[in-house]
Amino acid sequence: MDDRFEAVETLGDDHVGGRVTADDGARLWVDVHGRGRPVLLVHGWGASSAFWRRQLCLADRFQVVTLDLRGHGRSNAVPRGHTLERLARDLRDVIRALNLDRAALVGWSLGGSVVLEHLRLFGAARLAALGLVESCPYPFSDAPWNGHRLRDRNMAAMEEDLRRMAEDRTGYGNRFVDGMFLSCRAPAHGRQWMLAEHLRADAGALAALYRDYARRDLTPVLPAIALPCLAMYGLARHVRAGGSTGRFVAGSIPGARLVTLEHSGHLPFYEETDLFNRELSAFLSHLP
Repeated sequence: MDDRFEAVETLGDDHVGGRVTADDGARLWVDVHGRGRPVLLVHGWGASSAFWRRQLCLADRFQVVTLDLRGHGRSNAVPRGHTLERLARDLRDVIRALNLDRAALVGWSLGGSVVLEHLRLFGAARLAALGLVESCPYPFSDAPWNGHRLRDRNMAAMEEDLRRMAEDRTGYGNRFVDGMFLSCRAPAHGRQWMLAEHLRADAGALAALYRDYARRDLTPVLPAIALPCLAMYGLARHVRAGGSTGRFVAGSIPGARLVTLEHSGHLPFYEETDLFNRELSAFLSHLP
């Protein structure tokens, strides 16, 4: 780690939390658990690093790194930089500050687009593998594989989402959390803390980022990926991605492996934790 990382919390020998200063001055919250090959987990829109809590057990074999994207969780709310390109630069700053090498980048939902944007901008330096979880590389696409509710450049649906969020953050947040589960209803053990994490995110940052994410076509990046890749998708047809998107993404990346979690919606790492963790651990263990 270098002087761009400021340790704030040390909880035992193998857990440190602190802030990385991005090259534009934003302060990004990062947690580092365990030792071994680094695995950097990137959360989705309106969420936080807390959503990866069920993957922290992987720290007995790997170095599990989670961060809060700018405007989310414990990272600073700043009036700028709420684009995929800036978030990809934030990833680069975190990788450099923590001196991560041969790392696996795993992105969920919008986090998958951040991972792809990082690869587009900076190539595969310091990386060993990619993971894409319930990630849609172009929400506005009119292609048959796209199950996103914004498909076919549905600007009206996007603006309606953002209007509802602005008018009633809590009501919107409850619907947002419910919709990520296959049953369309969050379980009691997840609803309260997931809603709280969603409400921590800055509303202005969320709106700006959503607009940029929806318009960004990252499908041309997929065929050029030369790293080992694991694609993990649920059956979230009513939410964001789902099986058809997973098949398209994995089929577009040379040699990618697709795992479909058939009892999950948009949160396969939470709804089918054991299977998700086994598949991710096996993938990481077999990397060269």
